[in-house]
Amino acid sequence: MPIDPWFIIAIVCSLGGYAVYLTGLRRQLVQPNRASWLIWSAATAVEAGTYAAVNPGTLQSWVFGMAAIACVVVTLGIWRRSNWSPPSRGEVLCMAACLAALGVWVVSRNAFWAHMLVVAAVPVSFWPTWESVWQDRTRERSPAWGMWTVGDLATLLVAARSGEQAQLGEYAYLFVELLCHASVWFMVGLATINPLRSLGFRNGRFYVLDAYSPAANLFAVGETHLGKTVYAALGFAEGETIIRFTGRRFRADQVPSLMRGSSDRFVQVTPDHYMGPSGRIDDLINHSCAPNAGLRFAAGGVFLVAVREIAPGEEISWDYSTTLKESNWHMICQCRSPECRRVIGNFETLSPERQEWFRARNLVAPYLRRRDQVAGPKDRAA
Repeated sequence: MPIDPWFIIAIVCSLGGYAVYLTGLRRQLVQPNRASWLIWSAATAVEAGTYAAVNPGTLQSWVFGMAAIACVVVTLGIWRRSNWSPPSRGEVLCMAACLAALGVWVVSRNAFWAHMLVVAAVPVSFWPTWESVWQDRTRERSPAWGMWTVGDLATLLVAARSGEQAQLGEYAYLFVELLCHASVWFMVGLATINPLRSLGFRNGRFYVLDAYSPAANLFAVGETHLGKTVYAALGFAEGETIIRFTGRRFRADQVPSLMRGSSDRFVQVTPDHYMGPSGRIDDLINHSCAPNAGLRFAAGGVFLVAVREIAPGEEISWDYSTTLKESNWHMICQCRSPECRRVIGNFETLSPERQEWFRARNLVAPYLRRRDQVAGPKDRAA
């Protein structure tokens, strides 16, 4: 019996989407939500098993099985490049639904209801990604979303062309996955599926291009007595998010003991971990003892936020001490501000008044906050 061509399309688009997304992740062109992918990797594994049990011997079961493996690979890649943050209530709800689905299947051997629980959990798992893309669509600027949408549609056609009577358990997951992937694709822009704009080869290497350009260039790179630095090309209002800091996470013992110049691009993010250089403009933002911006740790990542109005042409800076705890790193400061402390070190080297100033504005790392602040309102990126 010849293989359905739609099955080939489904396999190519599904696995190809994961390959393209992983490439974009390695080149830091996407900023995925870690919680969503952690949920998806668990959900796809459960779904592959429950779908095969509800619909044994179907071609689409193979699609889900291979997609589950690819999803786990991408999640492992994301895990290495992101920072841990406690899951939100919605994320906890989705994780509980996935565990309940697995429990129903293991305890009662009722694959149908386990399958339906996973179907219900899928839209919840997309919520963190929808929220992230709504804030900044460039975080998911990957043609993978279009490929996954086409792959879902092809899988749906495979099921419809199989000649079997339609069953709720067979089509529910397909419809939900199709709608969820398509929604993100529409949010980031349909142009991201265009291979002429998104994919290509250059200098013998495969690359993923941005599918669109930002409305305006927010930054300009210049030179000062400290070397390269970042200026605001457009103004920023007080409390406005300037940029998201990115980079691979390293254990403290993996950070070079001697760092100078361009190699000194590590930011402490937990008592035992540092965020390494991203290769982007956030690497070039310098320290000042009288900064106009500060780092805010939120559920979606680490963001640089304006602490006052920043005028166009003004240098952007933040205080390096606001993330340092029990660190051996120190730096002779040459910021030349009237408030210059001469030596930059751990957060405790700041005066008590200055420490409280940063804490009151939620511009210190979580491990440097007071206990009442840690248990207080959720962090939010401005």
